[in-house]
Amino acid sequence: MTIHHDKMAYGKLASMQEDFSQEQLNRMAEQLNEESEYDRMVRGELYNPAEEHLVQMRKRARRLYYRYNNSEEDETELRIGLLAQLFGSHGERYFCEPPIRFDYGCNLHVGEDFYSNFNLTVLDTAPVYVGKNCMFGPNVTIATPVHPMLACDRNMRRDRQGNTFDYEYAKPITIGDNVWLASCVVVCGGVTIGHDSVIGAGSVVTRDIPAGVFAAGNPCRVIRPLSEKDKMQLPDRF
Repeated sequence: MTIHHDKMAYGKLASMQEDFSQEQLNRMAEQLNEESEYDRMVRGELYNPAEEHLVQMRKRARRLYYRYNNSEEDETELRIGLLAQLFGSHGERYFCEPPIRFDYGCNLHVGEDFYSNFNLTVLDTAPVYVGKNCMFGPNVTIATPVHPMLACDRNMRRDRQGNTFDYEYAKPITIGDNVWLASCVVVCGGVTIGHDSVIGAGSVVTRDIPAGVFAAGNPCRVIRPLSEKDKMQLPDRF
């Protein structure tokens, strides 16, 4: 196998297998000029994260979550307002125990009654969709970014202006309704977790998990289905 080094432009991940007319090539060049690195990023194509607009978007997210992380415990309305600015969309009732860390925030979409414990990290370079009634334990990481496997593709390089950057791409994550991610769970890009499932503490989720199961481990795998045997006798206090 031959590894080609020093490729400065990548386009889409899939190889192009057909010949193109000059007219088609010109049209593709125009589209590339019109599209932003953000467009390529959220589509899962190779992109340059050092592009100025993306840098400013990340700075905005950091300013917001810095204020959130340094807010007082009783500043409830401030915290809710800051999260509303960070999230791409949200349902009713949502809360994150500080501190939190997001790449962009705007690519994170959560349903109603969302709760995360301390130290939630969401690297949302691709869209992240979280259903309703989801609960995340402390130190959960949601990571959509992917780096090229070969060092010659992954390493830092310089653009025509002499600025350093690397090529990255990302895969979306979808988490269904009523999912509990226990402490220190890592969910990797491209994964879908089905509704009503539980992911055990310390798990690294690298592949899809079906609905209604308990899954755990590194890599995470299905341990057993959840059933009526798991039903608890809840106290009737309210």
